[in-house]
Amino acid sequence: MPYGELMIPNYLHHLFWDTNLDNFNPADFPEYTIARVLEYGDRDAVAWLKKTFSEAQILNVLHTERRLSRKSATFWALIYGVSSEDVAALRVAS
Repeated sequence: MPYGELMIPNYLHHLFWDTNLDNFNPADFPEYTIARVLEYGDRDAVAWLKKTFSEAQILNVLHTERRLSRKSATFWALIYGVSSEDVAALRVAS
């Protein structure tokens, strides 16, 4: 990976078990990366997430990612003060 490209730190590799991290740049796949950390990450992972991506990017995932579990989506909605109607994973399909 060329110098300067963002990489997943070793301590977060377990969150991306199905991804070839040798050539994965999280900046190229922000929604996937953010969703994975929101769903499976711990405090250290979330600290990295907040240093790596903007709050707007994180909120965008909360608003659009339907694959978050209800538990994770509810937790992050409370943390970020987003109403459940605005969280994709919590909206009732019509």
